[in-house]
Amino acid sequence: MVMKEDNIVKQKSFDFAVRIIKLYQYLSSDKKEFVLSKQILRSGTSVGAMIRESEHAQKEINETIYWLELFQATDYLSVQEFESMNEDAVEIIKLITSIIKTTKNNINN
Repeated sequence: MVMKEDNIVKQKSFDFAVRIIKLYQYLSSDKKEFVLSKQILRSGTSVGAMIRESEHAQKEINETIYWLELFQATDYLSVQEFESMNEDAVEIIKLITSIIKTTKNNINN
């Protein structure tokens, strides 16, 4: 399923959620990791939903980065796998931050 590309942050967060789901499937089936993988599944997939709700997405994407760092530090993810996922997450943070700043500037003007 592909969303309309009228909103880049919605599309990127949706694509990120798809990657998180695939990561969860890999961690649970190949690595037999079930507890932490459910946590990253929850936080990583809620980013897109929260973007639609508001700025709570910034908190969730930061939490997801924490879980990615934890998986990399405990060898569930290789450095390359971590860097690939982290790069997407950081890009989403930058987009969300930009949107929040623009919105606040528009409200104050």
